[in-house]
Amino acid sequence: MVTLYGYPPCSTCKKAEKWLKENGIDYTYIHIVEATPSKDELAELWKQSGLPLKKFFNTSGQVYRNEGIKDKLPNLSEDEQLELLASNGMLLKRPIVTDGQKSTVGFSEKSFTDVWGEVL
Repeated sequence: MVTLYGYPPCSTCKKAEKWLKENGIDYTYIHIVEATPSKDELAELWKQSGLPLKKFFNTSGQVYRNEGIKDKLPNLSEDEQLELLASNGMLLKRPIVTDGQKSTVGFSEKSFTDVWGEVL
C-alpha cells in the first residue's frame, strides 16, 4: 500500500494525488502537519529515498526562511536535522510518498513515472 504525506492546500501534493489516481494507484493520505512523521519514520523514509537529507527540507516554506534554517543546517548532525524535521511538518518538503520499500520527495511526473510506474 502506498502512503502519501501531504498538506491539503499544497498544489504540488494535489498534482501527486492526481497522478496516483490517474494511474490507478491506491494510497492512504496522511496530513503532514497534523501527523508529522517521527524522527525514526523520517530516518527510514530518507534511507528509502536515496536522497541527501537536505532534500527533505521545504526550503521555500515560511518556517524554513523565518527560522534561518539555511544557515543552521551546515552545523547540524543528521540526527539533529531529523529531529528538526520531525518537530514541524511545515519544514518537510512535500509530498512524501512511500510504499515501505522506496520513497519519493516532492513531485515531478518523470520521477513518479520512474519510481511509481512499476507499481502499475
